[in-house]
Amino acid sequence: MIVKNPVFEVSAVSAKQYPTNGLPEIVLVGKSNVGKSSFINTMICRKKLARTSSEPGKTRQINFYNIDDKFYFVDLPGYGYSKMSKAEQAQVGAFTDNYLQKRKQISLVVFLMDIRHNPTANDRLMYDYIIRSGLPFIIIANKADKIAVTKVNKAVTDLQNEINPMKDAVCLPFSAERKIYQDSVWEELEQYI
Repeated sequence: MIVKNPVFEVSAVSAKQYPTNGLPEIVLVGKSNVGKSSFINTMICRKKLARTSSEPGKTRQINFYNIDDKFYFVDLPGYGYSKMSKAEQAQVGAFTDNYLQKRKQISLVVFLMDIRHNPTANDRLMYDYIIRSGLPFIIIANKADKIAVTKVNKAVTDLQNEINPMKDAVCLPFSAERKIYQDSVWEELEQYI
């Protein structure tokens, strides 16, 4: 897909702040610092539309990126970041949960995981949550540039065996650095837009 005019539209913490135009929403979930914002920037060939940071926990609201008035990338706050206070964690958890449970425009959940690591307890909780929600989802094995190209396919298979042993979800490699995986991810996303 060629993206011409992506724009950041709104940061939200409640339903009354969400966009109201009914466009499909592709939602990014994953632990803090797994690369959700970088994923957006790479997919739309922009460097800084979605703010990235080396410090985890920067996204603390639901960020809606309007992609050519065709769909939204929705960047959710990451989980598992301990520097947030318990009260902040509860607040972020509540509005994130509310969005995932009630938002009718969600057409796909993109579950990002680090290709180099086994799923954490929080990753497993998120996977179970997605399964119980009944929402369509794919798994993105991110940061594929951090391992040798020859080891990527095995790492993707190993990650899928760990988190999705039934293999009923698509699991694809991705890298913001090596853009070689972009087309296959777009092919998958376009089915849901």
